[in-house]
Amino acid sequence: MTFIFSKKIELKPILKFGIPRVYSYEIIQEIKALVKRLFLQVWRRPATLMAGIIQPLLWLILFGGLFYNAPVNLFTINTSYNCFLSSGIIIFTSFTGALNAGLPLMFDREFGFLNRLLTAPLISRTSIIFSSATFMTCLSLIQVIFIVVASLFMGISPLSNNSILIFGLIVLLVTVGVTMLSLALSFTLPGHIELLAFILVVNLPFLFSSTALAPLYFMPPWLQLVASLNPLSYAIEGVRYLYSTINWNFAECVIKISWGDISLGQIILLLIVLDIIGAYIVSNILKAKLN
Repeated sequence: MTFIFSKKIELKPILKFGIPRVYSYEIIQEIKALVKRLFLQVWRRPATLMAGIIQPLLWLILFGGLFYNAPVNLFTINTSYNCFLSSGIIIFTSFTGALNAGLPLMFDREFGFLNRLLTAPLISRTSIIFSSATFMTCLSLIQVIFIVVASLFMGISPLSNNSILIFGLIVLLVTVGVTMLSLALSFTLPGHIELLAFILVVNLPFLFSSTALAPLYFMPPWLQLVASLNPLSYAIEGVRYLYSTINWNFAECVIKISWGDISLGQIILLLIVLDIIGAYIVSNILKAKLN
């Protein structure tokens, strides 16, 4: 009797987490299908989108009304409080929307749909991440557009034509950076209760520790230090500068802090660097979770 011994074969997963090739039509199809699914969910249950629009709109209306009779020079020179507040609410809207980016992915985890996606014959699992990031970035930009339009009806001067691209770049950098953080949390936290708790704890402190509602010199020294370390302060001051200046330039001082003057170009560079660092950290987290 003859026995045939074969070498033990170890089965390994075919799909790996990696950066997909941009020219792959199949990956674009995967991202498009997953984004379409997420937009269908919003279409059928628009409460999340409406809440994301109504909440910052209430901040803009209520806080603007609270300081309606405040002297014009109380916060800034020759600027009403509504004009001062609108820039902070715009960035706060993009921040809040992006912070909720991990919730759809977290619910997919809990309901088991994410496991089906991970076992599906996808070209690359990164399409799951890119689709969630694309969907939430589009949703946040839609909310920002609503707030910008609403601010026009409140008498706030529109942006000049040469400021729109830089304005969009600042909002996009904030949205993308916070979206990556939220997606990483959706894989590391145990459930949606913990993610919602994190969002509730982080949301308002980031708002009140920035220059969204008041300038730096209105704050006590300890809060000035915290606001100077808050990336939202730089994005808010960049947008505020674009709203108040027609002939802007990248080298002009936008915000003065204890360790120097910060220009518009430095603000954009800082946001890009933070996004790159965040993308590196998040990619390592997702690589460990998805492989």
